[in-house]
Amino acid sequence: MEEMAASAREDGARGQKQGRRGCKHYDRGCLLKAQQTCEECSTLFGEYYCSICHLFDKDKKQYHCENCGICRIGPKEDFFHCLKCNLCLAMNLQGKHKCIENVSRQNCPICLEDIHTSRVVAHVLPCGHLLHRTCYEEMLKEGYRCPLCMHSALDMTRYWRQLDDEVAQTPMPSEYQNMTVDILCNDCNGRSTVQFHILGMKCNICESYNTAQAGGCRISLDQQ
Repeated sequence: MEEMAASAREDGARGQKQGRRGCKHYDRGCLLKAQQTCEECSTLFGEYYCSICHLFDKDKKQYHCENCGICRIGPKEDFFHCLKCNLCLAMNLQGKHKCIENVSRQNCPICLEDIHTSRVVAHVLPCGHLLHRTCYEEMLKEGYRCPLCMHSALDMTRYWRQLDDEVAQTPMPSEYQNMTVDILCNDCNGRSTVQFHILGMKCNICESYNTAQAGGCRISLDQQ
């Protein structure tokens, strides 16, 4: 490494004496001045340039968000910065999403990669947790629950009503018809006692089937 550094210094000194550049656009051994165009030949380094991030890129309608501290892909008018979530979000979410303080500083629970600095758009779940949009789409192929809190990740009302019909058309065997069970709802966090059914147990509070059994099955007292 020391030999390589010494060689670079020699190349830089030799280039300066000969009045040439170490490469096409900058001198070796010199302080670099980040800018959008080359001072010598006016070559455009990037259609977009941020003097704060020193970011060169093609024009993707980028903008620098002071609160995020980095450049975002725009256009700027399509996004707003949520101070509590600490992230730029689509305008259609303004006032219509659940905020969790600094939620963007957590890694995506699917791929475990950073969300705040990712160029992949973040998707806000109804519970307020964030996933990469691509991770969200992959998750829906396997399930419908938030991987962090188990809350439904999308509006399941239509599916719950279909499940109502399936439960009504699928009577349990006689030995299970009077059996009840305590459940905990992952959507409203309520507890209720309902009739046991193999297809699912519906929350008595919010009518969601996103529930978990919170105790053993038992025969209803009025049927004993």
